[in-house]
Amino acid sequence: MQPVNCVAIVSGGMDSVTLLHYLVKTLSKTPAVITFDYNQKHSVEIECAKYHTSSLNLQHLILDVKNITRDLFSSSALTNPEINVPHIDTVMGDPQPPTYVPNRNMIFLSLAAAYAETHNVNAIYYGAQIHDIYGYWDTTTEFVSAINSVMSLNRKNPIQIEAPFVSYSKSDILKIGMSIGVNYTQTWSCYNGDRINGACGTCPTCAERLYAFKNVGVTDPVLYRKAN
Repeated sequence: MQPVNCVAIVSGGMDSVTLLHYLVKTLSKTPAVITFDYNQKHSVEIECAKYHTSSLNLQHLILDVKNITRDLFSSSALTNPEINVPHIDTVMGDPQPPTYVPNRNMIFLSLAAAYAETHNVNAIYYGAQIHDIYGYWDTTTEFVSAINSVMSLNRKNPIQIEAPFVSYSKSDILKIGMSIGVNYTQTWSCYNGDRINGACGTCPTCAERLYAFKNVGVTDPVLYRKAN
């Protein structure tokens, strides 16, 4: 393997997987990949992250933070089994829906920054994007700018947070991924489903993903439980 020159946070969803391929194939980067296991209901995404990291022959660190985040993230529908993942119709226009995970990106970027600093690289990439239907504060240009202001205070090894897709829609990201040959069969977005029975097709991230594929004019290769 070539020496790494950046860090990429890759969940296994279509945004972060596209970003990973974009870094390697378009920007000629060699990232060390970090994936977080944090009690997410859709942990099948981790297997997708493994697939793409292996296919690109990259270093892959899967950080098990379940014991740390069990209580920290207990208010989120993505981690708490007692909170149902909402139907897309109930979160339209919601700036912080129940699927929001408290301070997740700040926490994960901080851990990735520690890794980057330890391994003498100064750039971290993550797949923030514009949400077409709902939104999160920690995927915005304002967030990226603010966290970089904090990172710049490091007196010896300042880390730069990069979010190349922060102003892109999921449709924009899909077009990029298709142009560089991303295998979207090996990505997972659904908060409810499983790979055997299929994605639910009705949770917020399924709705956004399906809209992107429809907008681009191609069929999502992932199995869904019901016709969409």
